[in-house]
Amino acid sequence: VRLQACGGGLVQAGGYLRLSCAASGRTFRSYAGGWFRQAPGKERAFVAAISWGGVSTYYADSVKGRFSISRDNAKNTMYLQMNSLKPEDTAVYYCVADPQLEVVVTTTRAGHWGQGTLVTVSS
Repeated sequence: VRLQACGGGLVQAGGYLRLSCAASGRTFRSYAGGWFRQAPGKERAFVAAISWGGVSTYYADSVKGRFSISRDNAKNTMYLQMNSLKPEDTAVYYCVADPQLEVVVTTTRAGHWGQGTLVTVSS
């Protein structure tokens, strides 16, 4: 599975962005997906995850109620809708995929990673 994230950019605090992650390969629709982010000087951190069918979703406490993960398996694409953005959301965002949802939710060892897209939130 190859992943390519896009949709990052510069936005003011309180604004919104939608990230997309396009996947190649038919197996993506059977994989769990997720988003991680890495802020300058910090470790990579879990943001959100979604089961292969989209029924189950998980979020980091810091983004609950503001971010929403979804997927369209017919288009081999996963999304991260980010609302009410804060300066502390500034980071490079990576999409990931793995056969096991637990791996995405609880580790940084997902088998497939996209190249990252930069989100900058100004105050």
